[in-house]
Amino acid sequence: MKFRRGARLDAGQVSDRRGRGVGLPGGLGGGAVAGGGGIVGLIFLVVMLMGGFGGEGGGGLALGGGENTELAQECRTGADANQDADCRIVAVVNSIQDYWAETVQGYQLADTVLFTQGVSTACGQASSAVGPFYCPADAQIYIDLGFFDELESRFGASGGPFATAYVIAHEYGHHVQNLLGTNDQVGRESGAESGSVRLELQADCYAGVWAANAVETGFVEELTNQDIADGLSAAEAVGDDRIQERTQGRVDPESWTHGSASQRQQWFTTGYRTGDPNRCDTFAADAL
Repeated sequence: MKFRRGARLDAGQVSDRRGRGVGLPGGLGGGAVAGGGGIVGLIFLVVMLMGGFGGEGGGGLALGGGENTELAQECRTGADANQDADCRIVAVVNSIQDYWAETVQGYQLADTVLFTQGVSTACGQASSAVGPFYCPADAQIYIDLGFFDELESRFGASGGPFATAYVIAHEYGHHVQNLLGTNDQVGRESGAESGSVRLELQADCYAGVWAANAVETGFVEELTNQDIADGLSAAEAVGDDRIQERTQGRVDPESWTHGSASQRQQWFTTGYRTGDPNRCDTFAADAL
């Protein structure tokens, strides 16, 4: 994954709160958090459907305003993104938001917050065990970068920069859903055909749509076949069936909240091949 060397980065879209978190036993604290690709977060996705959208679960927590002084100094151009992992995240976020700002009328920018151990959000407190997630109450994406090491070492993903980009793009897919009111279509149920699974597969499709249009945003210079393969490997690794096999030794489709490995790959591929968000209507699909 290469970025245009002269592309100007906006580090203000990423807040760095690493080293300022607190360890939180149990993975999720007192609020609703939308897990959108995390390992433990897969289990807890439905929690977001239980009332955290208005921000009441935050308990007066201080939000946003994370320190990003170093990012602003170090991450200025696409050349920096080609050399530094943090700057690469800034470039990915910039590219994703550039695409959706051109595509969704009234799009509102959403920060990506980098954290370690634990973080306070308007949806409550969360530990890094939840994995990357989107909080609709404060419209921010939260990522502990250690998740990507676990994705490779524990769940067998191939890794690579685009695996990270896929996960971030998936979370921004949830932001788009929040802006469009798609979340309102989802109840509390789980299962292979549930609204929760359809919501997640649509976010995967949206990630593929961004990938198809990434070069046109002016931040990304090139996506290779290997990049896309790495993204598909990450999608496979976070499939409900793959995670259940590795953690429980059995597969229970009735408890699925995100979709199977093949479904996640399929819908990412649909978005990538068409480049059209209108082809991502998982709620109208007879078969997922």
